[in-house]
Amino acid sequence: MPTASSTATSGRLLSLLSLLQVRRDWSGSLLADRLGVSERTVRRDVDRLRELGYPVQAVKGPEGGYRLEAGSRMPPLLFDEEQAVALAVALRIAVGTGAGIEEAAARALATVRQVMPARLRQRVDLLEITAAGRATQVDTDVLLALSSAIRAAEEVRFGYESPSRPADPGPPRRVQPHHLVARSGRWYLVGWDAGREDWRTYRADRMTLRTPNGPRFAPREVPGGDVGAFLAARFKGSTTADVWPCRGEVVLGLPIAEVAPFAGDGVVEEVAPGRTRLVGGSWSWAALAAGLARFDAEIEVAGPPELRAAFAVLAARAGRASATGKR
Repeated sequence: MPTASSTATSGRLLSLLSLLQVRRDWSGSLLADRLGVSERTVRRDVDRLRELGYPVQAVKGPEGGYRLEAGSRMPPLLFDEEQAVALAVALRIAVGTGAGIEEAAARALATVRQVMPARLRQRVDLLEITAAGRATQVDTDVLLALSSAIRAAEEVRFGYESPSRPADPGPPRRVQPHHLVARSGRWYLVGWDAGREDWRTYRADRMTLRTPNGPRFAPREVPGGDVGAFLAARFKGSTTADVWPCRGEVVLGLPIAEVAPFAGDGVVEEVAPGRTRLVGGSWSWAALAAGLARFDAEIEVAGPPELRAAFAVLAARAGRASATGKR
């Protein structure tokens, strides 16, 4: 049966291992201070970690110290309670990423859960994560190859296929890869196309990588410096800021309670009982007009003129559509 002393030692080993993992070098005196023990106890605990297979190296210097290096084999993994819960949550999320690791993540989660204390198992089991929609599957080797090319700053060569453009039999595309981003269940490569002198975004599941990679390049920064904002802007049809290129204002003949749940990222304001102002945006004026027309109510266009013109075009098309097939 474990004694109070052995339990305290095990807990201290976990704390020591956590500290060694968060920074490269630790002095013996600083570790002793953080753990509330003597430097002699730190030395004994380091020896215990080495016996378990953790490659803790001594660091030379005025004070001396310790460093956790990469080893030649996988030692037993030790986690404190918060780390164990965080790992379980991450594994549950990984099951729905579409990165081709779903089965492995599910098996790893089952392994971690099996060795958890009952109280931690209950915490993890209370967490229910459901992925909305189905993630697009990507070959794990493709993601690893793209990540490797990004780290090495090497140009990638690939064929690309899309529903509107089947596999191109011509020469492969050549792109400088800068970021691999997961968004809405899909993986995207953001890179600089030197031939077009512009940034491009590619779905990883549509790429067929060619080997070897191209030459090395000097990494550059995406416009604005934030790849998340850059990608969001591109999906909105904007080449600059993360804003819709077409924005307009209307007044709908509906109460605000019936407009707000369907306004998306638009701004709503009640102007009178049963009348709501909506300011919204889209990638084109026609798309904005069509989106606003989905509200089953009278619409007054406050501006700009481009939105009013788009409604006129849609009205004419609707009129022609209603006459189609009539005899």
